[in-house]
Amino acid sequence: MAIKIFCSYAHEDEALLNKLKAQLRPLERKGLIKLWHDRDISAGTEWEHEIDAHLDTANIILLLVSPDFMNSNYCYSIEMKRALERHEREKACVVIPIILRPIDLQGVPFEKLQALPTNAELITCWRNRDEAFLDVEP
Repeated sequence: MAIKIFCSYAHEDEALLNKLKAQLRPLERKGLIKLWHDRDISAGTEWEHEIDAHLDTANIILLLVSPDFMNSNYCYSIEMKRALERHEREKACVVIPIILRPIDLQGVPFEKLQALPTNAELITCWRNRDEAFLDVEP
């Protein structure tokens, strides 16, 4: 059975989300993971219900952290809060912050979680972003 991965991100970071998706695509093709994000919502679908359903059933929740993510009320107050609550009460849910762009991480609600890439180095600070996303790959 494929591991369900939910991506929480700000739409301003969609280009970086797409780079992550490209890096993880081979794992999807092998049937090892099923990656989901809000751009997968079909027209006519109740988007909030769809997001909640995927957020509540994901095995892994990736928080794609950036200033825009932290500024987004929906990402910060709804998706991240719910993800951290699930992480606290369920052993089957893992939350992984992925640090995309420069931001002050002092006092963030997920500060006790190990972030990626290695040493929480910013994705955008790597000379080769493909290598940065490879470092994030499970």
